[in-house]
Amino acid sequence: MPKRVDANQAELVAEVRRLGGEVQHLHTLGHGCPDLLIAFADRWLVVEVKDGEKPPSRRRLTPDEERWHARFPATVLIWESVEDVQRTLQGIETKYSEEACDSH
Repeated sequence: MPKRVDANQAELVAEVRRLGGEVQHLHTLGHGCPDLLIAFADRWLVVEVKDGEKPPSRRRLTPDEERWHARFPATVLIWESVEDVQRTLQGIETKYSEEACDSH
């Protein structure tokens, strides 16, 4: 069963796109699958969206999400705010630029 969408997801998706990223929604898959697949600067990111306006107890991973994370032990970012999006994507741009400079 697909899970509900956090109230801030549209805002975070808009920020990813504003910064030049592409977004594939995954939340409709349900079963604990993370919310978003992001393509940015030749990198793939898997993102779980949590509403930073909710109390910490309401931002925890659900049991389905915990099972998914255990089954697929890869990096899943958790974004709660536009600042999380900016910090992540700007960090990737900086690292990518440094790697390009180092290869010359």
